[in-house]
Amino acid sequence: MTTPRSAERVRQFGTTIFAEMSALAVQCGAVNLGQGFPDFAGPEWVKQAAIDAICADANQYAPYIGVPRLREAIAATWQAQGWRTVDPQTEVTITSGATEALFGAVQALINPGDEVILFEPFYDAYLPDVTMAGGIPRFVRLHPPTDGQQNWWFDPAELQAAFSSRTRLLMLNTPHNPTGKVFRRHELEQIADLCQTYDVIVIADEVYDQLVFAGAEHIPIATLPGMWERTLTINSLGKTFSLTGWKIGYAVGAAPLIAALRAAHQWITFATATPLQYAAAVALEGALQNGYYDRFRAEYTARYRLLEEILISAGLPVLPTEGSYFLMADISPTGFRDDVTFCRYLTTEVGVAAIPPSAFYARQTDLPLLARFCFAKREETLRAAQQRLLAWRQRS
Repeated sequence: MTTPRSAERVRQFGTTIFAEMSALAVQCGAVNLGQGFPDFAGPEWVKQAAIDAICADANQYAPYIGVPRLREAIAATWQAQGWRTVDPQTEVTITSGATEALFGAVQALINPGDEVILFEPFYDAYLPDVTMAGGIPRFVRLHPPTDGQQNWWFDPAELQAAFSSRTRLLMLNTPHNPTGKVFRRHELEQIADLCQTYDVIVIADEVYDQLVFAGAEHIPIATLPGMWERTLTINSLGKTFSLTGWKIGYAVGAAPLIAALRAAHQWITFATATPLQYAAAVALEGALQNGYYDRFRAEYTARYRLLEEILISAGLPVLPTEGSYFLMADISPTGFRDDVTFCRYLTTEVGVAAIPPSAFYARQTDLPLLARFCFAKREETLRAAQQRLLAWRQRS
């Protein structure tokens, strides 16, 4: 018998649902509204800044904590948002995407056997991050809107029951992928109170912080009383500037938490692409001066409303999205018994790819019948999906 070559900690991991559905979309020539990245270019002025940095020979290793100009631009952004004065030297670290920041933070902050609270559905990297660090996940269910709740919600009693003397971390994603939920202040206060009671650190994934729609407000949990010292906020340039392939992420937090992250980060990637860091600094600096964020939200609001109209007209009721660039659609009217079968059918037979949200749950019981669609797409891409969905609707 051949000895298994993979370590036990990774043996259970398969190919991500994003890779699976994207490969199926390519194979079938489907319009890909599944994987969450734009199919359009980032701003020309930001791309030119990267070219300028390369031509200026900013091409050697950056400092492992990140180039000073980018750390200063991040601190200036926090200041401009009215969130907090941040020390760019000790309270900011640049990473190779938010993915690396999340992985490094979990590695840096828990020991084997420590418990970590995850809201489910969760972004798919969270559970492997915890598993590879030897942590024990504890889950709190987010429930879809009901007659008594207009938005996704959690049961405060279930949240409290998830805490124990062994709880070390809570991973919070707001605006939330895949649901589009933006956590309200009173919800954040409930989380903050429990974290302070049980001495728990929050890893706050806020990569969609600038993509919040009318009626919702993004509130970093780090800005709540008593939470700066126990929150590591993760972000990136990829979503906000449509440059997901650059993998420029960062973490902001109190110096002891940043020091812990840096201790892990230096042995994971050490440094992140130097010219892209300089271009990222230009992006953040420019966005504070040229109205970029308002245009960004206006453009995405139009895409959101277009996809919402398309899905409803195809007989797929949509749940409200408050932030991020995803819409969850109710697929129960289709007669399919599970979301994976529906999404594979939609890709292969209809020609439109979506993501089955069951991939974001650890507990595969009592799941809502939904599909996740991404609207970070050109209008012509969304219109192409519309044609295929309406044709499917007419023949079904």
